[in-house]
Amino acid sequence: MDFNDTPQEAEYRAQVRGWLDANAGGKKGSGDSVFNARSRRGESEYIARAQKWQAKKTEAGYGVIQWPREYGGAGGSTMQALIYREEEARYDVPAGVFDIGLGMCGPVLMMYADEKTKKRLLPSMARGQDVWCQLFSEPVAGSDLAGLRTRASRDGDDWLINGQKVWTSGAHYSRYGILVARHDPTLAKHKGLTFFWLDMHSPGVEVKPIRQISGSSNFNEVFFTNVRIPDSQRLGEVGEGWQVSLTTLMNERFAVGTVGPPDWKDVFALARQVSIGDQPAIASAAVRSRLADWYVEAEGLRLIKARTMTKLSRGETPGPEASIAKLVGGTKQQEIGSFGADLLEQAGAVLDGEALPGHGMFQLAYLASPGIRIAGGSDEILRNIIAERVLALPGDIRIDRDVPYNQIPGGKG
Repeated sequence: MDFNDTPQEAEYRAQVRGWLDANAGGKKGSGDSVFNARSRRGESEYIARAQKWQAKKTEAGYGVIQWPREYGGAGGSTMQALIYREEEARYDVPAGVFDIGLGMCGPVLMMYADEKTKKRLLPSMARGQDVWCQLFSEPVAGSDLAGLRTRASRDGDDWLINGQKVWTSGAHYSRYGILVARHDPTLAKHKGLTFFWLDMHSPGVEVKPIRQISGSSNFNEVFFTNVRIPDSQRLGEVGEGWQVSLTTLMNERFAVGTVGPPDWKDVFALARQVSIGDQPAIASAAVRSRLADWYVEAEGLRLIKARTMTKLSRGETPGPEASIAKLVGGTKQQEIGSFGADLLEQAGAVLDGEALPGHGMFQLAYLASPGIRIAGGSDEILRNIIAERVLALPGDIRIDRDVPYNQIPGGKG
């Protein structure tokens, strides 16, 4: 691994830092993360701030750095985009609203949509005018996406969509979405799928937010009742839905694979602020042992990220490193959240304590982290990826691979 920027990368990083210093406001401090700010502020206000910031970034050439200029990007490299994201993470700016659209929906449109559609949808996505969501998971098809039941029936030049999606992040404030549905249940489950984009305001689309234990409602159920989608909004050929979905999922690790705070620096700061008995918590050998474990994990994740950036810098394709980062990072976030809440003792039961150390960061992380460990690939799926692609272990036996979907127990025709 090469931990140093090339001269060109160092110059670009300095340029980015100068622009952020002039435009992004204050830097993040421990206990004042975007994770908490997003939970405290009203959602509509937060989205408005995010749209304003995205427009400002795009105007300066930092909105979607790696996209072509004709679609609202800056025509830059993936390495430049990573450098910008690394630097922006140091500042208290609104984040997360456009990750799915810019990181997953945009790339799949760029690859499969016609030129007219690209020029209509991508620039407004890049500027933050339109928020997008991803309509994949269903009540019986999450980790096994190819088991989905939502039906797409051909009706002349249109398709009629009927079914249900679930765990759709941001569907309640999204203007558009990407959708995969089953057009032919007599084919094997990976072969009977077709992919679309749609307007979330279409007749027959019903969005129902799911109240989470953390108090937020970012996940949603989405119901489709005879939703009409023109065939011109199909992405890829009929029956290529699985292949198009894989394009989206390959971008998912890069787009949403990073796990947010709290991290080891946050829990170190907390251990210095609170006491156990008559001494600071950090003086306890048991506490220091846990802190050391998380520091080692954080350093491991930093090195994995450096490996990815080294490959990108050399023009190579990264391997499954992002799966390792997501698996370790999600577990670490949950453990730190639980430990931080315990250190706060009775105050650990207070969810929104502005006067408390961490401002509720640890409590919110503990409540939200089980969802993080499922979203974007569950722990079990990530372990399978690591086992098969890193350790070269035999893959799981898949007895339903070539069986028609409607002959699989539980499959609906």
